[in-house]
Amino acid sequence: MTCASCANRIERKLGKLPGVSATVNYATEQAQVSVTDPDAIDPAALVAAVEAAGYGATVRLPQPPAGADATDQADAVDPAAPLRQRLVVSAVLAVPVVLLSMVPVLQFPNWQWAALALAAPVAVWGALPFHRAAWVNARHGAATMDTLVSVGVLAAFGWSLYALFLGDAGRPGMHMAFSWFATDPEASDLYLEVAAAVTVFILAGRYMEARAKQQSGAALRALLELGAKDASVLRDGPTGPVETRVPAASLVVGDVVVVRPGERIPSDGVVREGSSAVDRSMLTGESVPVEVGPGGHVTGATINQGGRIVVVVTAVGADTELARTARLVEDAQTGKAAVQRLADRVSAVFVPIVIGLAVLAFVGWLVVGGSLTAAFTAAVATLIIACPCALGLATPTALLVGTGRGSQLGILIGGPQALERTRGVDTVVLDKTGTVTTGEMRVDAVLAAPGAGLRDAELLAVVAAAEDGSEHPVARAVVRAARAQGLAVPGAEQFTAAPGAGVQAVVDGEVVVVGTARWLAEAWALTVPEPLAAQVATAEAGGGTAVLVARGGGVLGAVVVADTVKPEAAEAVRRFVALGLRPVLLTGDNEGAAHAVAAAVGIDEVHARATPASKLDTVRRLQTEGRSVAMVGDGVNDAAALAAADLGIAMGAGTDAAIAASDITVVNGRLTVVADAVRLSRATLRTIRGNLFWAFAYNVASIPLAMAGLLNPVLAGAAMAFSSVFVVTNSLRLRRFAPTP
Repeated sequence: MTCASCANRIERKLGKLPGVSATVNYATEQAQVSVTDPDAIDPAALVAAVEAAGYGATVRLPQPPAGADATDQADAVDPAAPLRQRLVVSAVLAVPVVLLSMVPVLQFPNWQWAALALAAPVAVWGALPFHRAAWVNARHGAATMDTLVSVGVLAAFGWSLYALFLGDAGRPGMHMAFSWFATDPEASDLYLEVAAAVTVFILAGRYMEARAKQQSGAALRALLELGAKDASVLRDGPTGPVETRVPAASLVVGDVVVVRPGERIPSDGVVREGSSAVDRSMLTGESVPVEVGPGGHVTGATINQGGRIVVVVTAVGADTELARTARLVEDAQTGKAAVQRLADRVSAVFVPIVIGLAVLAFVGWLVVGGSLTAAFTAAVATLIIACPCALGLATPTALLVGTGRGSQLGILIGGPQALERTRGVDTVVLDKTGTVTTGEMRVDAVLAAPGAGLRDAELLAVVAAAEDGSEHPVARAVVRAARAQGLAVPGAEQFTAAPGAGVQAVVDGEVVVVGTARWLAEAWALTVPEPLAAQVATAEAGGGTAVLVARGGGVLGAVVVADTVKPEAAEAVRRFVALGLRPVLLTGDNEGAAHAVAAAVGIDEVHARATPASKLDTVRRLQTEGRSVAMVGDGVNDAAALAAADLGIAMGAGTDAAIAASDITVVNGRLTVVADAVRLSRATLRTIRGNLFWAFAYNVASIPLAMAGLLNPVLAGAAMAFSSVFVVTNSLRLRRFAPTP
């Protein structure tokens, strides 16, 4: 593809297939295709549709195959290399032509024939990519930016041939002076310098554009190259386990690998032996290494900085966190902002309109009595000055840089739609556990009900048995505490969970339910004994969270857990306010715990004891009040609210359900980075809108100047090349986006 109209034409061609919708990105040269019935569409039909539009394509799976080397995508041949060679040769030949044509004192006898000899290779070979693309497009009944360039160069070169061989421009002693305007009476009959200079300018623009696009995608390529190349796997040997060095791509789930200090962890897994500090900065942006030990999760591509650890592989290839991050970034870069679709519609009809305007300029000059030379100059300048390329590059280059920079900071932006939503957001709703607080809850107290006949340790073991299958932070805290005390936790069967309310399981043949007092009363018709209810009320007033346990139709007691506020939470709330966002705390926890946390971080509006359904209702109620809501959460019980919010932001340490329902993911889970994510999204959107403004303004201002004869075609070519380079360079400024200290 060579311009935005190419992308638009391929998009329309694919969209004509039944049940197919496509988004074609000019900057990444990729099409993201969605098919309603995969069995009805053969991938070969998609390739055939692209080829029918005059282009080539290959089908790539939406994710790298398991076990594939992620760096394969980064090893493509440098597309700028052939452009650079063509540019250098053309420039060497064109410079003497331009000097001879513009500086009369350099014009020796028969100089025009030397200029022809030098300009001919440039106009034919140097501009061959434009001529070839124009011919292919013409065969398919289409016109693109290459059509304008090719017609302009050939017209200038053809006019010059006519003047040299059939006119009087080839006579010995002929001299000419350079004209800035088509209206200049000294305008020359030769346009060899136009054919040569325009070709060089546009080749230079394409080369700089290709280089800039490579720089734009550098963050994604760097991300793909993070993975370890090999791994030390423990294999069974004759006398015991033996370490064997194998390629990381050959690992399978269940392999046991040894990671020494300084080595990259080869794949996602769980630590079986040893403890260490793991540097996750390249994936999450965290500056401080994270301590891990037995049972701790580690992510592939992160660096082991401390001791030797033994890791059991739990995910490989396309299922790893690194691969998922790369897919999210790449998917985001393929999307289009709504405002870009307007630019696409304009570019689809832009080239035919420009050709019509060039013809109108030519005829108009002749009608008003202008010379044939002036008419021709104005027409060629009109063809060359027009540039839909800048329109096509406006969104994708900013997305490439913005999302790439975000991935370096641990911010995964879901696409242009997410960017557009950040602009209008005025309220940020924060889940408490795992978002405002650390989520690392600890057991503060075990309260056995009077007459239950259980000691505290026995009660804790029963609760841990029922909660063992739950992902909730409260459940993890209870299980962790029971194991830390060395309690014998019985096995559980038939585990089921009621999100936001509690769990039930069969323990030692009896049904055990653990959850909130409201759930026990509503779902199980159980009443909490008064003495126990008073103890629970006191614990919750102090910021604790109590879960009650019942068995055999009676309440056995309660376990009180407490969470700690994240150290950066108060600063994050201040940053939200500075961004014009109104913070709201929304939690399934009790009133006491919710208000204690809200007071600690500076939040006034609190909604406690929220179930997943009521969280969703709260978000919708805020929206009906006219607010544009961003929801920040990390659990399964936040997924519905995340999906319903105008902007869903998931904390990376959360569940897959929360991440899947969100528009932005903060990989390292730091709340201050949420504010940075909003800032980066808004900065990227501002860049997109700025690019589109200048791309439109350029064409609106330059085409009338060219038609009026106020631009020489050489200047028009330079201006056209500059417009694309300007848009890409403006986008590259996002690489300097810095998180707030």
